[in-house]
Amino acid sequence: MAVPGSSRRQPANRGLVSHCTHHHVVVFLLTFFSYSLLHASRKTFSNVKVSISNQWTPSCLNSTTFELRPNELWNSNHLFPSAEEATLFLGTLDTIFLFSYAVGLFVSGIVGDRLNLRWVLSFGMCSSALVVFFFGTLTEWLHFYNKWFYCCLWVVNGLLQSTGWPCVVAVMGNWFGKAGRGFVFGLWSACASVGNILGAFLASCVLKYGYEYAFLVTASVQFAGGVIVFCGLLTSPKEVGLPELGADEEGSVEEDANRPLMGDDDADDDEGNYSIQASDTDSQPQAIGFFQACCLPGVVLYSLAYACLKLVNYSFFFWLPFYLSNNFGWKEAEADQLSIWYDVGGIIGGTIQGLISDVLQKRAPVLAISLLFAVGSLFGYSRSPNSKPINAVIMAITGFFIGGPSNMISSAISADLGRQDLVRGSSEALATVTGIVDGTGSIGAAVGQYLVSLIQENLGWMWVFYFFILMTSSTILFISPLIVREIRLLLHERHLRMLAE
Repeated sequence: MAVPGSSRRQPANRGLVSHCTHHHVVVFLLTFFSYSLLHASRKTFSNVKVSISNQWTPSCLNSTTFELRPNELWNSNHLFPSAEEATLFLGTLDTIFLFSYAVGLFVSGIVGDRLNLRWVLSFGMCSSALVVFFFGTLTEWLHFYNKWFYCCLWVVNGLLQSTGWPCVVAVMGNWFGKAGRGFVFGLWSACASVGNILGAFLASCVLKYGYEYAFLVTASVQFAGGVIVFCGLLTSPKEVGLPELGADEEGSVEEDANRPLMGDDDADDDEGNYSIQASDTDSQPQAIGFFQACCLPGVVLYSLAYACLKLVNYSFFFWLPFYLSNNFGWKEAEADQLSIWYDVGGIIGGTIQGLISDVLQKRAPVLAISLLFAVGSLFGYSRSPNSKPINAVIMAITGFFIGGPSNMISSAISADLGRQDLVRGSSEALATVTGIVDGTGSIGAAVGQYLVSLIQENLGWMWVFYFFILMTSSTILFISPLIVREIRLLLHERHLRMLAE
């Protein structure tokens, strides 16, 4: 007696290997490093917050100016009278960036499904690099300090950076089907963490010369990456004459590999008749609308869950170096290097958890178990002693259980949602769905950054961690219907296997 779904797993895994070409490797690497560079420029800002705060207050002189510059002249032109107000403004900039980033994601997903993904991605990378250069380097060289100018630049930067994630996920979704998607996307989604590590490394190397050089280096590398993407990225297999995912010429193996994990394994194959896309396969499929994408099963639940989880993940991203320096008194460069361990844990967690979800053919239960451990790791990290080795170990564990699920939702699960049976035969839902999930997550993260600064200022860092625990628990709550459904399917499959033995 055959078990539904089990007969498809081995052919699907063989299909992953047989359909992998050097074009797949190039696409993997280009999309990986393009988003890594975008994240590196964001990480630079969080890694130099202490230096910027010192620069914007009368506590120290501008390190880039001549020594003969009078101290009184600088103190009469500082932005903020105290470090606390400067820190609050830095948190406001994080919130401004994330809100504009969230709005941009909803728009960029729709634009990416209607224009060439390569053009949109390369334009966003190069334009964002210029904005980062103006924000951190040019203003310092000219000694021009203006709060409203900083806010306007960061709004523009958020909009431009939002072009990245929907485009790279859509391109990856065009090239890689369901077979091994959890592992492939889990490994690939480490691009954000690699970008964080790269940004922290570059910032720590040149910070002694002034924070403006950290912005200069990352902006230059990102601009060069945008040029390479424009010249070399292939957005879909059809550009080199290969069949698209789900095409008839790929055969039943690859067609089954594209069946997303969101659907029921016992579903009738005739459900393809309900496709939102036009049935004429000879014409170019039309991109689905925003509200149609929101109505796809699982999109709203995962979007709300990701809003809570990304709040926690991005709080570590924006505030971890500042927390280490502020709470333990460690040097800023040392805090930057130590914060890398959180991203290392996220890389390992996303890859291993994606692989486990491939084996189980279910995502939600894996997420639930990881998030339950995340609650415990957050509680443990909040009580980490003033010891760098111990802090690094607990930090990596925390990144494993928080960064891993965050990577899964934003990449593999978004690809699953964007290639459901309801949009079978079309890749024009991928960027839109990814934009919705990540955009909703960014709204939660934007609100969170402001709340983190307020909670820390009024209640202390311990209550910030309690807030993280609450948000992580809320993530589990939002996906609980999907958890229950997929556990029932697992039990049903196990029962069928027992009957077959």
